[in-house]
Amino acid sequence: MLRRTKLLCAVFLSLFVALGGQAQDTFQNVARIVAIGDIHGDYDQLVSLLQTAEVIDGKNKWIGGKTHLVQDGDVLDRGPDSRKAMDLLMELEPQALKAGGRVDALLGNHETMNLYGDLRYVPAEEFESYRTTKSLQMRNKLADVMLEDLKRKGTPPADEDAYRKTFDQEHPLGFVERTQAFSPRGPYGRWLRQHNAIIKINDTVFLHGGISPKYADASIHEINETIRAELEDFSKLQNGMTTDDNGPLWYRGLADGPESPLAEHVDRVLAKLGAKHLVIAHTVRPIILPRFGGKVIPIDVGLSKVYGGPPDVLIIEGSKYYSLYRGRKLELPVDGGDVMPYLKAAAALDPPPSPLQPLLESKPAPAGVGQ
Repeated sequence: MLRRTKLLCAVFLSLFVALGGQAQDTFQNVARIVAIGDIHGDYDQLVSLLQTAEVIDGKNKWIGGKTHLVQDGDVLDRGPDSRKAMDLLMELEPQALKAGGRVDALLGNHETMNLYGDLRYVPAEEFESYRTTKSLQMRNKLADVMLEDLKRKGTPPADEDAYRKTFDQEHPLGFVERTQAFSPRGPYGRWLRQHNAIIKINDTVFLHGGISPKYADASIHEINETIRAELEDFSKLQNGMTTDDNGPLWYRGLADGPESPLAEHVDRVLAKLGAKHLVIAHTVRPIILPRFGGKVIPIDVGLSKVYGGPPDVLIIEGSKYYSLYRGRKLELPVDGGDVMPYLKAAAALDPPPSPLQPLLESKPAPAGVGQ
């Protein structure tokens, strides 16, 4: 089913002309940065976090001034309100620019999956949100097109009724409209294709997964341009960077791999990028907790209801790094200092028993999970 769905999406999307574009990916002299990890369709949590971080008001309007908001990828999938979350970020972009700030919603593996037709994590509620009075007619038309194509190729289904029944089961109402919306000319497809996979702000680099040894020599520009090119020409996806488990959207080693064997690699990457810190997401951990002596900062805490993690946001103000854990601003030890005082302060904010207790009782922190 997955292979067939991706093929359908590819055929459908090929009807549209890709719209290229190059987005700025390096920024300097930014006084305040707010970075949020994987949202996964939890619009309510996104709103709550943005309000707590004081970048939007109670009416969801930008009040962050010159703050630079970074969403580190994976707004989409799993939860039911990906569309609402994208709409909010799209509305905030021009508001932030007008105030001298910025919103950067980076590409995560789930954004790119949706663009090239891997829809296995799209919940039923998401398809339903695209449903219209013409959905049945549009689905029937798509089924007819696919059936005629099979006949033309000399591979018609043995039982057309069974084929149509299976087709309807695999393509809920709203599927066609959603696919249109993610096409290069659709509102979400056009918006996502304009975004970067990796950016640098001051001396900190932000991306979804991480930089593996395989791509240690790639520049920020090279990573963005390669992924952009692969999303404009799906034939380049096979063996490409976008879908590579070791690629910047999927690599987990910096979040859950042993630190000692990767320490020199991290230093090499930071030197190549001219940075002091890497901020990554993608792999769920119980709290924002620096690794590699503060050189790597994983910020995916599973904040979506799907995972049930705590509300936690990374805030950078000048040279200071903070975790906005459960609404309380706690300074992060990113200079190689002891993490225990920070963890104890955070655990005290949890309803007992704190899920951070295992971290307080053992070192190093247990590896994260997630997809």
